[in-house]
Amino acid sequence: MRFAVETRLRGVSTLTALRLVVALLCVAAVSITCGDGDETAPTPLPSDPAGLTRIGFANADGEEIDLLVEVADSPEERSVGLMFRESMPEDHGMLFVFELDGQHSFYMRNTLVPLSIAFIKSDGTIVEIEDMEPQTEELHSGPEPYLYSVEANQGWFARNGIGAGSRTLIASLTPEPTPSPSSTPGQ
Repeated sequence: MRFAVETRLRGVSTLTALRLVVALLCVAAVSITCGDGDETAPTPLPSDPAGLTRIGFANADGEEIDLLVEVADSPEERSVGLMFRESMPEDHGMLFVFELDGQHSFYMRNTLVPLSIAFIKSDGTIVEIEDMEPQTEELHSGPEPYLYSVEANQGWFARNGIGAGSRTLIASLTPEPTPSPSSTPGQ
């Protein structure tokens, strides 16, 4: 191993090699402290209230509308959701993050606040929005597989011009488009 390192560093000053090692150690330290293994959950902004994450939606007019959400990304958190809450601020909700695309079902047992739910595909497109009445066991599920759902106060999506086909603006959840070879400039 020592021989391989010495061979690679021939012609490089000791100071340059030391700088390279320090830089690599810094990158490794940042990677270890920042990566928690859950790369699908959005990251709260420093200005967001504790325990809440800001997500955005593009409405019909092209405006970005923000919603502060709690993130439910474990089976335990998803099973409780917004149960037993007597009220919720107008611009708050809950983002449900699933491991796999599917037609996950929701009901309103023990949920006291009327809600609307948006079913969202992995690319950030809203498939459908449904209103849900409190303390009912009617099942709600999107018409096609989705990876995320967002619950907000009933009517919040409609009041903000957000409907099926609208997009969420969650950078860490919505993949950047990749140009196809035929759309690459110069080809």
